[in-house]
Amino acid sequence: MFSLTTTTAEQTQGLGRQVGSLVTSGDVILLDGDLGAGKTTFTKGLALGLGIKRPIKSPTFTIIREYQEGRLPLYHMDVYRLEAGGGDELGLEEYFTGDGVSVIEWSQFVEDELPADYLMIQLRRMATNENVRQLSFVAHGEHYQKIIEQLEDLNHE
Repeated sequence: MFSLTTTTAEQTQGLGRQVGSLVTSGDVILLDGDLGAGKTTFTKGLALGLGIKRPIKSPTFTIIREYQEGRLPLYHMDVYRLEAGGGDELGLEEYFTGDGVSVIEWSQFVEDELPADYLMIQLRRMATNENVRQLSFVAHGEHYQKIIEQLEDLNHE
């Protein structure tokens, strides 16, 4: 596990941009955090790291937004509305094994559909200052451990 603290939305977005520069085709990233924790802000940065210039919007009501114009396609998913089930009907496996990068917010609602390997990013807003975020990166699989190691190298202090 690797953790970093950001103090502004721009820093959170910058960290997302770094991750976006490191991911490869078929990568799956889970974003875990409460409302307002910075999940979509992080995803905006990740999209920039993929070369996507189009504005990134939260897919809360559409469940999946696709962005095709970057180095790799981005599949941004907000599966909160699937709390009662239904993830198996979306064909998520096709996204996970496809040519793009899948970013999933509220992944606990499609846990049974997730691949064995993925990168979990936990975003926590600090109680002492609402602008401060702690981002913890947890690798599930060797490929994602290498991404974390590269991220550590980019952020060594």
